[in-house]
Amino acid sequence: MADTAFPVYGEITGPIVMIGFGSIGRGALPLIERHFRFDRARLVVVDPRPENRAFVEERGYRFFEAHVTRDNYRELLTPLLTEGEGQGFCVNLSVDTGSLDLMRLTRELGVLYIDTVVEPWLGFYFDDEADNASRTNYALRETVLREKRDNPGGVTAVSCCGANPGMVSWFVKQALVDLVAGLGLAVDEPAPHDREGWARLMQAAGVKGVHVAERDTQRAKLPKPLDTFWNTWSVEGFIAEGLQPAELGWGTHETWVPANARHHRQGCGAAIFLEQPGANTRVRTWCPTPGPQYGFLVTHNEAISIADFFTVRGEDGAVLYRPTCHYAYHPCNDAVLSLHEMFGAAGRAQPEQHVLEEDELIDGADELGVLLYGHGRNAYWYGSQLSLEAARRLAPFQNATGLQVTSAVVAGMVWALENPEAGIVDTDWMDHRRCLEVQAPYLGPLRGVYTDWTPLEGRPGLFAEDIDTDDPWQFRNILVR
Repeated sequence: MADTAFPVYGEITGPIVMIGFGSIGRGALPLIERHFRFDRARLVVVDPRPENRAFVEERGYRFFEAHVTRDNYRELLTPLLTEGEGQGFCVNLSVDTGSLDLMRLTRELGVLYIDTVVEPWLGFYFDDEADNASRTNYALRETVLREKRDNPGGVTAVSCCGANPGMVSWFVKQALVDLVAGLGLAVDEPAPHDREGWARLMQAAGVKGVHVAERDTQRAKLPKPLDTFWNTWSVEGFIAEGLQPAELGWGTHETWVPANARHHRQGCGAAIFLEQPGANTRVRTWCPTPGPQYGFLVTHNEAISIADFFTVRGEDGAVLYRPTCHYAYHPCNDAVLSLHEMFGAAGRAQPEQHVLEEDELIDGADELGVLLYGHGRNAYWYGSQLSLEAARRLAPFQNATGLQVTSAVVAGMVWALENPEAGIVDTDWMDHRRCLEVQAPYLGPLRGVYTDWTPLEGRPGLFAEDIDTDDPWQFRNILVR
């Protein structure tokens, strides 16, 4: 089945059910064709939008026009996932589909599963009767952690495996290995084999925190019209997460807490949230090409999972070390303008929402990496510098942003096929070397760059500021107030 010009990583012996066929689904399908053997007659796309039917059927696959809902998911998906012999694979790339329930179903049926986010059922993101704590990604992640504790092992379900969350967790491990070498630290395991080893390695390296630092410079050929929301990936998904509370993993080095910050009463305790929307919360960060920049502190699963994964606890369970971690996202300029319009209209989303396709863009890149900061060499950024031009050469039907996501999905699928009885898995727990080996050909230059920049650069300047000059890497200095 797979294109012989590309490596074939394995065979999916049962049906493949793709849920959702937006920009990520369209980009993922050709990569699945390239890298896996499977029965074409048993690949089916489930999506409610009839305009996607022609694309799917022209490639020789079945299209099932339907919404996957809390009420119908078992009846709808069970016959598709169990058709014929072999082990199937559910690839969930949709919004408003309850990831936890789909994980439970697929594991009951012996079917492999992957998604790019812990997605709730329709209504969660905009529930005006729910308090902000219950609308967080922390709360969503805790439901998956409880399921994992209650039902350990079993068929593999890979949770949150896109570019971020997903790929960036592998970047953190690679960046830490690079940093340890750069610091000249003598360690027993430069690439540990368990969570405790990784956490102690980050502690030994003196890392205070991690920014998932991204800059999207892709430009559209035409100017964005008024009262539209343009983005280089799912507008619906971006608005939903952008209106959730800002969230961040909360490090042990922090000495100041924002007045509107809230701690969670239950769960792993690795994160806090702010009583304000993430896409209306700015932070100072750094990427290699633009240098210093503002980013939005949009909530993401990796902000919590990375902080949790690298936590060091004492014998009594007390937290001895934890890095601060959060997303610092500068989307494409059209998306920034779209957010400005939306929040200016009291959070009312524009009636027209559009994902910029590859042929609507003229140039630019998506520079997505992790900035490990506060150590002996100040800060180290490691990540992907994927241009639109390179994305066009590497794969069809997607821009640079999309290819970083879809290639991570393929890497996660490969890992699941090679580890089919791993149970429910966060991407932080996966073998970063194997996953990046699969994904790297689609990421453009993978670079590691040290920088002397700190969030105190140029401050306080002309206006007095409440900053901490003793420790540049306090969140007090990073948050734009």
